[in-house]
Formats: sequence, structure tokens, C-alpha cells
Amino acid sequence: MLTTYAEELVSRVERAISSTTDNQQRVHAAVAAYFDFVAGEGQAYRLVFESDLRSEPEAAAVVERALNRCIDAVAAAVTADAGLDTARARMLAVGLVGLSQVAAQYWLDSDQAVPREEAVALMSGLAWRGLAGFPLVHD
Repeated sequence: MLTTYAEELVSRVERAISSTTDNQQRVHAAVAAYFDFVAGEGQAYRLVFESDLRSEPEAAAVVERALNRCIDAVAAAVTADAGLDTARARMLAVGLVGLSQVAAQYWLDSDQAVPREEAVALMSGLAWRGLAGFPLVHD
């Protein structure tokens, strides 16, 4: 079950990144993917990110692979569009994935005090303002 939920998250993020070539919309879609995963039915998010299962090496490896695949998806887009080398693109991708994951978890734990769409807009706006500072290297 853990593997299924982890794959679901990766699939959501990969679809978000490939859903458009507009980078501002990509950022919004990637952040929204985390919020959608958190808001989904059941406790998939808690199982993946908060479960005691993560203390088991096999379960921890499943989660680590999923996070790395999410980071890879974001980094590939950043590398292609901003012309950054792999190390710098991955650093930005880790930041976006971390922001998305932590913000979505906070949103869930705060009983969704801020409406989902507004929370996504706040977080994607924050991320976009930083990422927009990197010029495109092509049209």
C-alpha cells in the first residue's frame, strides 16, 4: 500500500510538470499536486510521510525514491528552461518539493484554515517569485 501511495504522489507531480510549458502554471500545478495528495481520501499522505513504517528500511527506501523522482521531475524542467547545471537545478527542485510538502502538511494539520485554492496560490506565488528570477535560456 505504501508503494501505491508513493507512486500516486510521483504520478501527480510528473503530470503537473508535463501539463503545460508555461513555467508559472507548472509551479502552480506542482504545488497543487501536493495539496491534492494531502486532501485526498484516506490517509495516503500520513502513511507516506508520517507513518511509523518509515523507520523500516524498505519503507524508508520507497519514500526516498518517490521524493527523488518528484525532485527529478522538477529539476528536469528547471534544467531545460533555465539552463542550470544539474546540481543547481536539483537544489531549486528540492526547495520547491520541500515547500510544497511542508506547506501542504501544515495546511492539513491546521484544519485547512485557509481554503485550498488560496493556500496553493500563496505557496505557488512564493515559489514562482523566486524561480522567475532565473531567465529562460530559450523561447
